[in-house]
Amino acid sequence: MASNDTPSSALLGIDLGTSSVKVVVATFDGSVTGIGIQEYPILTPEPGYAEQDPESWWNATVLATREALQKANKPEILGIGFSGQMHGTVLLDAQQKPLRSAIIWPDQRSANLIPEIEQTVGRKLLAETCGTAPAAGFLVSSLFWLKKATPKLLDQVASVLLPKDYIRLKLTGEIFTDDTDGAGSGLFDVQQRKWADPVIQRLGLPREIFPTSRLSTEIVGKLLTEPAAELGLKAGIPIAAGCADQPAQAVAYGLIDPPRGSITVGTGGQIFLPLSKPLLDPQMRIHTFCHVPKSRWYLLGAMLSAGMAVRWFRDVIGLGHATYREMDRLAAEVPPGSEGLLFLPYLVGERSPLMDPQAKGAFVGLTLRHTTGHLVRAVLEGVAFALRHILDTMVEVGADIRALDASGTGLDSLLWRQIISDVLNKNIYQGTDAHSGERAGMGAAFVAGIGTGDLGDFDEVRALAPEFSSATRPRPRIAEQYETFYARYKELYPCLRPAFRRISQSS
Repeated sequence: MASNDTPSSALLGIDLGTSSVKVVVATFDGSVTGIGIQEYPILTPEPGYAEQDPESWWNATVLATREALQKANKPEILGIGFSGQMHGTVLLDAQQKPLRSAIIWPDQRSANLIPEIEQTVGRKLLAETCGTAPAAGFLVSSLFWLKKATPKLLDQVASVLLPKDYIRLKLTGEIFTDDTDGAGSGLFDVQQRKWADPVIQRLGLPREIFPTSRLSTEIVGKLLTEPAAELGLKAGIPIAAGCADQPAQAVAYGLIDPPRGSITVGTGGQIFLPLSKPLLDPQMRIHTFCHVPKSRWYLLGAMLSAGMAVRWFRDVIGLGHATYREMDRLAAEVPPGSEGLLFLPYLVGERSPLMDPQAKGAFVGLTLRHTTGHLVRAVLEGVAFALRHILDTMVEVGADIRALDASGTGLDSLLWRQIISDVLNKNIYQGTDAHSGERAGMGAAFVAGIGTGDLGDFDEVRALAPEFSSATRPRPRIAEQYETFYARYKELYPCLRPAFRRISQSS
């Protein structure tokens, strides 16, 4: 621990999320002394579009930083780090000003171009180099759409950044990205940790617009005088490159090495597994991305609608007045398997392992016997089955997953946590963590601390992680029953896929 570890000194983590920015003041013992949160809207100028104004990110960051510092009693900040929503596209002109609103990860305008991207580049090259399929909303897909739809605008682009890189640009005046965010672009060589020039060339994208990529912990600049005054900080504070939100959260949870991973159930759902060497899926059903340490990678399987599906059901079915605890009570009265009722949670298409933006949600097996409780339980089980599908795919490509740490508000539900444990047939460990919602921001702060030398290394950061000791364990008899229900669930998508295609084409 560095000698700067005093009550009046701290690190600042800026977590630029999809709906809000969270700014965290973290001390060197892992405590959070101040949190600031400011929201901003998602813009939908046309159906399927998802955009945000980069200046709204900056304005929110200023307010959230001042709020966090005030709550923390204005400590001396020794380093600033970043975490951010992945995959998005920020286009800058030669004066480093945004040319348009940023295209962010939920955007679907490029969905119909995915087959052309894969054919142009070649699936083998994409799998072996980028470690991921090109999904709608990824930087690769958005740039390819811009090339097709607005080539004159693309000609004006001097630099392209990922979302959190824009905030760092505002602080330092320097244009960079980092390996973890670069890896999430779909245009990055994840094994060599550099831009995938053969892929960029085959797609006909201008190579000169891509920023230099640095290690997440690397200090890439110092806080300039003007933004320092806006934020209420002193100029000259060292600033680290930062990282994407998934690895930032993993750093804060101490998830640096396999075989322990994490499972997150929030709006979407994710399974995250650190790797000591890259594991690449030839079919590109899951993502292989760069982790924060130079010698680490991670597997990520992401489903798009987890908690979103529960909230959608509550609002649409007329249970808007009901609490999630009351919905759990209804579901608990129904036996495992929901008496033959199955739910596909593909309400906004699906990422892993289907990689199908045209997938649809569906209830299958409805009868007069089914009640609201059956429907609620089927939704909870459908999300669990989708997570199991991700887990099985990871194991198929060679992953060794022995334990899963819980994250996200969905796993606060004892019933849902037990269902997922039974379906996955894995222990799910909960941590004693008062700041689970701020873990990405804390990871960003810790990354900065390693960069400045105020935190020695990842072993020291790992010691600051919460303890995950309370286990939800699968019940053998129920887990065996769920094997049958899961097999039926997996049969549905291949059968319904042609219908999903026809529905998408006619809508």
